[in-house]
Amino acid sequence: MSPTKGKVIKCRAAVAWGQSKPIIIEEVEVAPPEGKEVRIKIVCAGLCHTDVSGWNGGFPILFPSVLGHEGSGIVESVGEAVTSLKEGDHVLVFCLPRCHQCPSCQSSETNLCRQFIDAFYSDNKEVSTRLACKGKPLYTLLNSGTYSEYTVIEESMLCKVNKEAPLDKIVPLSCGVTTGYGTVVHYAKVKPGSTCAVFGLGTVGLAAVMGCKLQGAKRIIGIDVNNGKKDIAKKLGVTEFYNPKEHNKPIEEVLVEKTLLGCDYVFECSGVKEVLESAVASCRLGGGHCVLVGAPPFGENITVDPYKILYGCHVSGCILGGYNAGDVSQLVDDYLKKKIVVDEFITSNLPSTI
Repeated sequence: MSPTKGKVIKCRAAVAWGQSKPIIIEEVEVAPPEGKEVRIKIVCAGLCHTDVSGWNGGFPILFPSVLGHEGSGIVESVGEAVTSLKEGDHVLVFCLPRCHQCPSCQSSETNLCRQFIDAFYSDNKEVSTRLACKGKPLYTLLNSGTYSEYTVIEESMLCKVNKEAPLDKIVPLSCGVTTGYGTVVHYAKVKPGSTCAVFGLGTVGLAAVMGCKLQGAKRIIGIDVNNGKKDIAKKLGVTEFYNPKEHNKPIEEVLVEKTLLGCDYVFECSGVKEVLESAVASCRLGGGHCVLVGAPPFGENITVDPYKILYGCHVSGCILGGYNAGDVSQLVDDYLKKKIVVDEFITSNLPSTI
């Protein structure tokens, strides 16, 4: 049994005391888990743009906060109602909860639990938290808080993984890679021989490219303003690369000309308003599918030609690849079998500074 079970753990965490304020390494207290909660020792955490958006006001979060929602770790102790995990298990954090009670959880058509919506939009100052610093409660981004040496997370937001999987390598499956890959393979179900376009070639976009290739897409068009993305994009499956800045007409016009009718599938992975508008305009009439994957700032609206929709262009969105936490273990196994790649998405490894 863990010597810290049932006790408050003092450790270090990166604390954001307010919107856009400096993030400071602080000593924090992490209380024992209760009910269906699990306390985990974080081994590795990833930096996702969602963390930045929460910190700088792109969407509302509660402060002071421990950011971070991508993470891998080892279970230190569990609450009395936890049934699927035990001390010593290796886990990935997956910030989408599953209450099994709301209409969404009882539907096979969505993975968007009501608890996630409440956590994302809530201004409720009574949100429960097990972390504290200097006598003040610390909230956690998307109820995760992986920028702490220890954190407490709901059981439904943790995925037990094969212990053979290196915890420092599989972290991108906690969010970024799973989001892009799953949107293509699990949600949109790209058909073999299709023409696909991916706007924004960060981790999410490149994972979408990987998914398009594995689904047998004939043409995979990558769009990014950074030419430095070209080589890795082509390695993962891009057949054509376009930089919008290098064309004297809107990129959607370029794509429609190159494909004659527009693309069968378009994945918008940047979260930029203007890019989303271009993505919709690049989609084929009469059955094309444009999926919003990137998260734009709250409050922004887009302009879409209604005839695109009237004439059969399907526009939708997808959170975390349409997966639930329990689905991610299969992706870890696919990584171990070399069916999918993950290492290529890691650009740098930073030693712990806390």
